[in-house]
Formats: sequence, C-alpha cells, structure tokens
Amino acid sequence: MSRRTDTMTLDPLNLLQRPRRNRKHPAIRAFVRETTLAPEHFIYPLFIHAGDDDVPIASMPGCARLSRRGLLAEVEAARAVGVNLVALFPAVAESLKTSDGREAWNPNGLIPETIKALKDRWPDLVIVTDVALDPYNSDGHDGIVAPDGRILNDETVAALCNQALCQARAGADIVAPSDMMDGRVQALREALDGEDFIDVSILAYTAKYASAFYGPFRDALDSAPKSGDKKTYQMDPANAREALREAELDEVEGADILMVKPAGPYLDILAALRRATNLPLAAYQVSGEYAMLKAASERGWLDEKRVVLESLLGIRRAGADVIFTYFARQAAEWLTGARK
Repeated sequence: MSRRTDTMTLDPLNLLQRPRRNRKHPAIRAFVRETTLAPEHFIYPLFIHAGDDDVPIASMPGCARLSRRGLLAEVEAARAVGVNLVALFPAVAESLKTSDGREAWNPNGLIPETIKALKDRWPDLVIVTDVALDPYNSDGHDGIVAPDGRILNDETVAALCNQALCQARAGADIVAPSDMMDGRVQALREALDGEDFIDVSILAYTAKYASAFYGPFRDALDSAPKSGDKKTYQMDPANAREALREAELDEVEGADILMVKPAGPYLDILAALRRATNLPLAAYQVSGEYAMLKAASERGWLDEKRVVLESLLGIRRAGADVIFTYFARQAAEWLTGARK
C-alpha cells in the first residue's frame, strides 16, 4: 500500500503594493506612525474640596475629592511625569449653594484660593477653570433657574462673567465655560478684555452633549439637578450638524480652543469639527468612560494599560489636540516609562 502526499505549491502573488512592508520592524512602524500620544496632550481634571482629608470617590476608583495637601501632592506627581495642565472642579458645601450661585465669584472661595496656592508653588503650571454654576447652584443646574423651571440664559451669562473674572484675577490661565448658554463666549471675551485679561484663553465646551456618561462626575461634586434635566441647554446626542453650528458661533465669538464632550461616543463629532476649523480641539474623556474602563480592568476583563492608551490614541486620531482625562497621570507614567 503506497501513501501519496500531495504538496501544494503557490506562486508568489503579483503585487506591486504590500502595505505589510511598512509594519515589519518596530523602527519602521515608529517612523510611519501617524498619531502620537504624550503627556503634553493631557489636561488632568482634579476634584477639590475644603476638607482636611482626601475623600475617595466610589464610582471613580483612584480619584478623590482632594484636600489642599492632597492636591499639591497630586499635581507634583503629575508634573514629574510631564503633565503640566490641570483643570479644577470644586465640591462646594451645601451651606454655600444658592439659587444664583454667587459663591462662584467669591474672591475668597475655594477655586480662587486654590489657584493662588498652586501658582505660588508652581508659577508655570497651566490652570484651567470650569465656568458654570452647577457646583454652586442649589438647583444643581449650570444656569439660574426661573420659578417656572426654565434656565435663564442671559441672567446666567452675566453670572458666568462674574465667575470668570474672579478666576482670572486669581491667576487662571484658561477659563472653560461648560454651561452651554447662548452667547457666553462673546460675553466672557468682552468681560475679560475689559479688565485687561487679554491673555486669558477661552476653552469653550462647544459640543457638550446631554449624555448619560456624566453620572460619576455628578457624584463626585454632588451637582446633579434637583429637578428636571439639562436637555434644554446641553446638546441632543442625536445631532451632529448642530455641533458645527455651535463651533462656528464659538469661533466667531472669540473662543481659542473648542471642546467635544464626551469624547469616546462622539469621535465622529470630533472628526467633523477637525475638518471644519483650524482652532485647537479638546476632547473630554468623561467620568463614565473612566469608570467603565476601570471597572472592566479591575475584574480582569481588560488590560488597563493597553485599553486606556488605545482609547486616548483614538481620541487623538479623531482630531483632539488635547484630552481631559482622569487617566492623565497614570497614562503619562506608562508613556514615560515606555520611553526609558
């Protein structure tokens, strides 16, 4: 009984283009890489409060409401790995919250006092401040609420100007209106210029969607609306063209940087704005995105380092020049470690 072995022969394919040739070696992959990710691409959002101790945030493992001491330690650690932009978000005592949010422009309040402390320690630190009333508003809204439940646009814009000026006087480098009121960028620019803060930048939350991904952030600041929702001022998640309209208005009104929030579920919006404007673009990897990646990683379902860096790279690839991310320090540690 004979055994026959059939040997299959294959002539080489007649291909002029073989993209895999540019993937065959790490050095080649490095020089053809189209998108880069580095610590200078991150803004580190930090929660602060007036207490003496750091308070962990259950829905955001690894994050806390930071005391003054805790904040200084965290900023120092972030700077050590190349992150030199921070964004401050205050958890304000209930006793200080009012319907008009006037604590937002108290010159001795939590945010201005924190800005001064940070600038005294690190004059070159870039500080971004949130311009919105929800941490200070007893109604939990970004704007002033009328008796019938409407969010008052023009009255809110006047209050936001007071808030931004207070932050600028304390030393803020960038004010970031996250409120989504109409006309606030122009009003803020005029108010800042009127007090000779011509070098204070405006980072506009241009396309801020009424997203379900903000839950952990509202837990962190105890800033959820007491009634109603934010759909009359934040954008409908179904809309894309509307983001282009908002971007055009913010650019004309004097914004220096435009923002898309959230980042991950709205990469198409980020890419569309990248095609529509020459201004720098920011994107916010929000608390819900952070919490999902953390939870899956803690359960061993995902490799945390790989998925975090991949998610941030995807945001950069879609068009973001800078990313607000709670992973800023951690990601920078991974990236700088990889360079050694």
